[in-house]
Amino acid sequence: MGPDVVTLFLCGDVMLGRGVDQILPHPGDPALREGFVRDARDYVALAEEATRPIPRPVDFTWPWGDALSVLEDAAPAARVINLETSVTQSDTYAPGQGIHYRMHPANLPCLAAGRPDVCVLANNHVLDFGRPGLTETLGTLADGGLRTAGAGEDLAAAQRPAVVPLGGGRRVLVFSFGMPSSGIPRLWAATAERSGVVFVAGPSEAAAAEVTGRVRQEKRPGDVVVASVHWGSNWGYPVCREQVAFAHALIHGGVDVVHGHSSHHPRPLELYRGKLILHGCGDFIDDYEGITGFERYRDDLRPLYLASLEPDTGRLHELRIAPLQAWRMRLRHATPEDTQWLRALLDRIAGGFGPCAVDGAEGMLTLRPAS
Repeated sequence: MGPDVVTLFLCGDVMLGRGVDQILPHPGDPALREGFVRDARDYVALAEEATRPIPRPVDFTWPWGDALSVLEDAAPAARVINLETSVTQSDTYAPGQGIHYRMHPANLPCLAAGRPDVCVLANNHVLDFGRPGLTETLGTLADGGLRTAGAGEDLAAAQRPAVVPLGGGRRVLVFSFGMPSSGIPRLWAATAERSGVVFVAGPSEAAAAEVTGRVRQEKRPGDVVVASVHWGSNWGYPVCREQVAFAHALIHGGVDVVHGHSSHHPRPLELYRGKLILHGCGDFIDDYEGITGFERYRDDLRPLYLASLEPDTGRLHELRIAPLQAWRMRLRHATPEDTQWLRALLDRIAGGFGPCAVDGAEGMLTLRPAS
């Protein structure tokens, strides 16, 4: 690919709380306040009923599974994840939330095992345990040497992009923000006097101008800018016209990659003016095995995105996607049949690319710009 290509690892929701937290070495309080499930260990039991028994405690690397070897081989310059859980022992349950995710701070080595360079936090679960839980989350991540974006003790801190040095003066800048379409309450918005997330009320022209204004203030020649946005519905492939226009406006304003997440399965992706837009990456790590009702979307398949960019232009060179599958709360390589299913889906929902190719023994999928 050449030394001047910058590869980014991008994925959807990394949810290490609730059931996942319960199989790790330091499980927190399993109590839940959900309508039907009151004990986080019940999600472990559901996964075991759907697959096989899960050992307890597992090693901190267990949830990442085969993703770790994929990342080791790819050696991306930056790893960007959506961390969709609080990291806290707080019992300050956020009112109005039907589901609350928290991981015990002592289980932070599980997150660190994936070696994320940036944890984006502007999502609808980071304040599940209120502002006290957010403060503990931010402190725990900072103490662990993990960069964050999208949440902070005030608006200025939340809006500050995460900066990943690339060498030679180049950088990856990650801006994180979220919208109510993903379930983020307006009351979670950070202000000058209050902690919270970077809240964008909707995919409007004015909102895009505000984000790109901040991008222009920070971006230097040679920088790669990622706009990581939590938005859209959980299920389904249609993307509304306003969301598409918003993503295009970000590209016009200097963003190089739009990293969209919130959906439980991959949603459309497109190449616009040579730049990558992922409208929804799908889930990555969670405790959803055994939960039925949307099997047609194959939310058990977990794409790992490796976007290779030209650093001086931000244009996409190629997008490789490792097809993984959740199995026993661990990521494993998808079967050849499931890889072909995902390949056919990508050919339907990817715009501006040539046909999706399958490369290598592990079935790496590759999308390249249409000629």
